[in-house]
Amino acid sequence: MSDLLYSEEEEALRSAVRGLLADRCDAATVLARAESPAADGPHDRELWKALTDGMGLAGLLVPEELGGQGATHREAAVILEELGRAVAPVPYLTSAVVATETLLACGGSEATELLSALAAGRTVGALAVGLATAPGAPFQGVRHEAGALRGELTGIADAAGADVLLVPADGALYAVHTAQDGVTVTPRTSLDLTRPLATVTFDAAAARELTPDADAAVRRGLRAGAALLASEQLGVAEWCLTETVGYTKERHQFNRPVGSFQALKHRLAELWLEVVNTRAAARNAADALATDSADADVAAALAQAYAAPVAVHAAEEALQLHGGIGMTWEHPVHLYLKRAKADSVAYGTAGGHREALARLVDLQAP
Repeated sequence: MSDLLYSEEEEALRSAVRGLLADRCDAATVLARAESPAADGPHDRELWKALTDGMGLAGLLVPEELGGQGATHREAAVILEELGRAVAPVPYLTSAVVATETLLACGGSEATELLSALAAGRTVGALAVGLATAPGAPFQGVRHEAGALRGELTGIADAAGADVLLVPADGALYAVHTAQDGVTVTPRTSLDLTRPLATVTFDAAAARELTPDADAAVRRGLRAGAALLASEQLGVAEWCLTETVGYTKERHQFNRPVGSFQALKHRLAELWLEVVNTRAAARNAADALATDSADADVAAALAQAYAAPVAVHAAEEALQLHGGIGMTWEHPVHLYLKRAKADSVAYGTAGGHREALARLVDLQAP
């Protein structure tokens, strides 16, 4: 049976991460970065350094013998909850979770070397599979010709800030460094400014093979991404609920707080129940991965099927109940709405996960 409660160590980790984000990733800082992208790329490199060099969080899922922390997906989920609450512009999900899990399925010296680099935080990795790809779904690859890669991949999350890409080609998986000749990363306009997408073009790019079985490695990475994305969505929803409750207590109409109106109480109570249920689904998914449960696929599909619409609902309610100020660029609620909307199609849609869940538990429609 899954343990959905947080341990003392997990709560201590949460407190430390939340304190760091309060100092270095407040709403004004994230807004300023979204408004005027920095010269060092889409990610906040100083914040990433503090999370990785300072706290060692990039290597939570990497075994200790490879330079990581040897922790579990439960701890990584706590990190993602806090990063979601801050809509932090760092590649934690794509590098420390998806790329890391993909490499853990590869084995071999090339993958081991990259895992150590990702765990140290000095290298940022990204799986070169479209962000909308669900676990187990077909994915696009490129061609491997004469020891080099050729082709184009679209919708790659955080590729613009990645040092190395994990690229599927002709059934195998390859590591490609983005700084070399033959690799062009073209940023695309993204709904979520804190997790940008890019098109990657390979023109005789040098590559190192990681595993001849790309399907298994990619599937493991995408499953971890879908399962732990629910924790990020939980963080987004919790921030939206907390801020909205606080605002409705302060905003007055007819000489009384709008939060005292019964209709709004009902809406916020319903949202609170949805957030609580999302926490249970997200924790179950993280625990299933941490314990290598036979029901991990079911837990991941269930978490995404539930968490994605809840995060969107919470952000929409926050926008509406903040009134006129919520519609302004200066208020950060739009960042949360964009993150929630973008997350709702990341690693598969809620509808797609419901269909997958039906197949997994043999509940097919008549």
